[in-house]
Amino acid sequence: MKKIFVIGSINSDLVITAPYMPEQGETITGGGFFTAHGGKGANQATAAARLGGQVVMCGAVGDDAFGAEYIESMKKDGIDVSFVKKVKGVPTGTAVIVVTDGDNRIIVDRGANDSLCKSDVDGTLSKAESGDILLLQLEIPLETVEYAVNKANMIGMTVILNPAPANRDASVLMPLCDIVIPNETETEIFGGAAALEKRVRKTLIITLGSDGFKLCENGKTVHFNGHKVKAVDTTAAGDTFCGALAARLAAGENLDDAAEFANRAAAIACTKMGAQPSVPTYGEVVDYKF
Repeated sequence: MKKIFVIGSINSDLVITAPYMPEQGETITGGGFFTAHGGKGANQATAAARLGGQVVMCGAVGDDAFGAEYIESMKKDGIDVSFVKKVKGVPTGTAVIVVTDGDNRIIVDRGANDSLCKSDVDGTLSKAESGDILLLQLEIPLETVEYAVNKANMIGMTVILNPAPANRDASVLMPLCDIVIPNETETEIFGGAAALEKRVRKTLIITLGSDGFKLCENGKTVHFNGHKVKAVDTTAAGDTFCGALAARLAAGENLDDAAEFANRAAAIACTKMGAQPSVPTYGEVVDYKF
């Protein structure tokens, strides 16, 4: 079993359900407000841990109640939080999420996430070995992501990048990553599937929501169908896919089987509200009847 190192964001999510998205200047009544743990980095770390991975998390929280509670929560999922730092004088990253008809709109204040730097990467990856997996996203400073990618390549790690939220400046990272996992919108921002596939070092996986995903490798594209579920909240479905994929690859599964497992896990995540509360366990994925 290889280790999975996640370097990324940690957010507290403030979630409310609305009948529709309000227009400019409009106030509407929503309901079902709750808070949950989120952030793409921590979501993916949680998914990888719940689905069987040995996970080390590198991230930052503020010196507030959200941060302290978050660290304890990650420990309960078996995540090594030795490299999660507390930053004085700044808030833990926060995401405001509005859910309408099972879909969502998200506004993020990065907070402490902006403090992640090269020294954090050095400390975390000092424990990594060749063959381990590095899982990254783009909710932390891009220069930190780029440094982590180069450091991981020097070690001989497998580098997985979820280029979200999309940032065209991250195009330079594509040839340095083994697996890149954008959704359809992010794929278009990076120039489309054909152009992106040419830049990625090995494998491009495009997630398609309820339509499943496309796996592009060696000039061939294979479409894997989605699994039908009654979606109540799509938050963290993509993060669940990424974490699940990393977990199964770390366990030695081949890419096709690992990706299909991730496809199932992501569908199940859509059946529950919240980011990390929706992430299933390994047993749930295996036993779930679609």
